[in-house]
Amino acid sequence: MKKIVILGGGTAGTIMANKLRKALDREEWSITVVDKHNNHYYQPGFLFIPFEIYTRNDVIKPKSDFFPPGVNVIYSAIDKIVPAENKVLLSDGKILGYDYLIIATGTDIRPDETPGLKGRLWQKDIFDFYTIEGALALQRFLKTWQGGKMVMAIVDMPFKCPVAPIEFVCLAEEFFTRKGIRDKVEIRFVTPLPGAFTKPVATKMLNELLTEKNIQVIPDFYIERIDNEKKTLVSYDEREVPFDLLTIVPLNKGDDMIARSGIGDDLNYVPTDKHTLRARDFENIFVIGDASDIPTSKAGSVAHFSAEILFENIMSAIENRPMTASFDGHSNCYIETGYGKGALIDFNYDTEPLPGTFPLPGIGPFGLLKNTKINHYGKIMFRWIYWHILLKGRALPIEAEMTMAGKKKIEV
Repeated sequence: MKKIVILGGGTAGTIMANKLRKALDREEWSITVVDKHNNHYYQPGFLFIPFEIYTRNDVIKPKSDFFPPGVNVIYSAIDKIVPAENKVLLSDGKILGYDYLIIATGTDIRPDETPGLKGRLWQKDIFDFYTIEGALALQRFLKTWQGGKMVMAIVDMPFKCPVAPIEFVCLAEEFFTRKGIRDKVEIRFVTPLPGAFTKPVATKMLNELLTEKNIQVIPDFYIERIDNEKKTLVSYDEREVPFDLLTIVPLNKGDDMIARSGIGDDLNYVPTDKHTLRARDFENIFVIGDASDIPTSKAGSVAHFSAEILFENIMSAIENRPMTASFDGHSNCYIETGYGKGALIDFNYDTEPLPGTFPLPGIGPFGLLKNTKINHYGKIMFRWIYWHILLKGRALPIEAEMTMAGKKKIEV
């Protein structure tokens, strides 16, 4: 029997397990998923927890609910991959052989990599919201906070869900307004980017949105350390930004197992062909989701769109056909902007987010780079779609390849 091993049972790994199990003969192919966690988290929902919009129960379900029958699931940490021998070594000493390997081990925050970040203020006045623990701790803090200098900061690129910090400050502005303390809160958005986003057209729109909300953007700020005594962010050029409350996106890195295996870059991401999604150094290893180094967003939509391409290319490899499916870097993100409204961006490797309508040209119903109520509803509806359709590998009426239909090219 031939073997496919999938490392990681998050969004990307679960989608691939479902797609491949439906397509491959169970008498010929075994599929094994390895993951060290039993619970599956809807990570976009972490953003809503500090503001008491979602609860813990809204974002967590057992992973076993989403793996299809006929897939072997091993809950274990991974020691390393030995590509030369087509083996995966688990932490308990078990060895898994494979004919094809899919790496879907994601990325995670590393607050310990920034001096002072995990000091005495960690989860007291300094919080992340990219983990369930951080989101819940921040929720408890905000229940009684009476105002001051709130800073939303990003340590470095890349990081997963790159629009989430923008969403956070927008929701925070609404939250403090509804509590009646907005005039007591100074909100600053500190980023290493030259603006609120990575591309000019979207950056212009989002900068204007934050300005309307009296949220100051501090660009080109590269955090060197956190001074716990002075309660300041300190940049490499010695600029300082004071805070009373710091919400932060720590440095993101891939799984340490990648480093132990000797197959990753400095941030533990696997060098990956950005079109075929095959590991550049290994013909029978494919990489999907946040674990790869492909130059697009580390977002759930990328896992979804690229899964369509990866499935086609693995099936081609299995059947000894040329791999003709090509991923274009398609990413699609709803952006919560507060007060029951949202924006939407749709882009790929070569095309930045542009205004227009989505998914139907001229009809929508969603507006690209527009702040509307229907976009907010799209964001809210997506949680149901995620649990009931996306994870199970079912088709959605959105093509994996980005289209220019409905988009308008503009100059900034």
